[in-house]
Amino acid sequence: MFRTADGQPIDLLELLRTYGVNTVRLRLWVDPDTEHSGWREVSAFSERLRRKGFRIWLAVHYSDTWADPARQEPPKSWASLDFPTLRDSVQAYTLRIAAHLRPEFIQIGNEINTGLLHPFGDLYARPEQCRDLLNTAIQAVRQASPDSKIILHFAGIAGAAAFFEKMVGLDYDIIGISYYPWWHGKSLADLRKTLDGLHKGFQKEVLIAETAYPFTLGWSDWTHNIVGQEEQLILPDFPATPEGQRDFINHIGRAVRTVPGASGFCYWGAEWVAWKGPAATDGSPWENQALFDFDHRALPAWEALSAP
Repeated sequence: MFRTADGQPIDLLELLRTYGVNTVRLRLWVDPDTEHSGWREVSAFSERLRRKGFRIWLAVHYSDTWADPARQEPPKSWASLDFPTLRDSVQAYTLRIAAHLRPEFIQIGNEINTGLLHPFGDLYARPEQCRDLLNTAIQAVRQASPDSKIILHFAGIAGAAAFFEKMVGLDYDIIGISYYPWWHGKSLADLRKTLDGLHKGFQKEVLIAETAYPFTLGWSDWTHNIVGQEEQLILPDFPATPEGQRDFINHIGRAVRTVPGASGFCYWGAEWVAWKGPAATDGSPWENQALFDFDHRALPAWEALSAP
């Protein structure tokens, strides 16, 4: 159960509306082991979000599980296909999901620094096949949901310009990057410079597709947290406190607002609180980066999301 800052129970979507959030980013896996992040769950939740007035940002992983720079596994049902059949599967799948959901934003792959659908879509081993798969998915979106804006998503700052240079000629709309200081560098000036350079260099809208920051280095369960040490923080400006988390998000918002062509940012894992009890070793590794404290009360960072 989520609570307001003063402890009153509240539906998460109502809280999002209270603070002016207008878009919800949803992860879609092809055939996961459970229904979580699968088609039925995502389709049903999309309908609920639409009824509440939210825009949909669909992050299509083209995998049965997490896809990121280190892991781009094809779905099990596609793993033994030859390349032409894989490309046809990407087309048919993308046509179906885009036509049904018609999201305002659709992200082709997730953090595709090394491509997608390895080994066929490995950007460095088989660059033309990678571009072919991306182009196939893009054209399927254009056909099935022409009003959707298409995002290509890169994790980090270093190497972003070189990556998007490889994407020149593809018909996409928005450059998205992930920015986590402990992985991607602690300079917010470099972040702003990168966003500005990407917009000017490629004449594309830019946004921050993922970011987060801790409100504490403590823990609520025994699941290993991704951030737990001071050297991962931007100090002294942003300590791991509720106020430090709020100030970090305020700075992210200002960075986006001052870059021509930047359209916003998405906070990742705002709701990923510990939920399996204090002894859990497989609960939430993001519990101290959620936007709720360990009693599930809304933190001051929510105020930053509604800052003008």
